[in-house]
Amino acid sequence: MNDLRYPVGRHDPSAPVTPEQVRQAIADIRELPRRLAEAVRGLDDAQLDTPYRPQGWTVRQAVHHVVDSHLNAYVRLRLALTEDRPAIRGYRQELWAELPDARTLPVEPSLEILRGLHERWTALLDRLDAGQLARPLEHSELGPLTVGQLTCLYGWHSRHHVAHVTSLRAREGW
Repeated sequence: MNDLRYPVGRHDPSAPVTPEQVRQAIADIRELPRRLAEAVRGLDDAQLDTPYRPQGWTVRQAVHHVVDSHLNAYVRLRLALTEDRPAIRGYRQELWAELPDARTLPVEPSLEILRGLHERWTALLDRLDAGQLARPLEHSELGPLTVGQLTCLYGWHSRHHVAHVTSLRAREGW
C-alpha cells in the first residue's frame, strides 16, 4: 500500500530473499546517490525544511538520515562478513534526526558522503558469493538476519526515502 509514510510499501526484513532480489537491492543501493541528488536538486531552504508528511522529518532531515543509516549499514555488513554472528545494535534514529547538523546543515555534504560510501559498499556487495550473503547477524531490534536480507532492507530503504522526496515534490508541484 502506497501512502505518505511508506510510499514504496512496507518491507519485511526477515522475509527470505532470492538472488534476484539481492541483485535488485544492490542496483538500488548503487543508484541511491544519483537518485537522491536528483530528487533534491533545485530545492531551496524552505522546501528542504518542509516535512515530507505530517509529523514527519523534513527533506533535509531525511537526506541526513539516509547517510546516518547507510553508514551504520555499511559497518554492519563488514561486521557480518568478518565476525561470527555479530550482535548489531540499533540506534535512536529519531533523535539523531533532531541533532543540529541534521536539522540545519546543507544537504550537499551528505550527498558527497553517499557517493563515496555507496561506491565502496556496492563494490563489496558485487563480489559477495552465496555463502557470504547467507552469513548471519543478530540485530537488536529486527532479530536474526543474513547479509542478503540486510542488503534487501537497504535497497528498500534507498527507494523509500527517495520516494518521500519525489512524492512531496509531486504533491507540492515543485
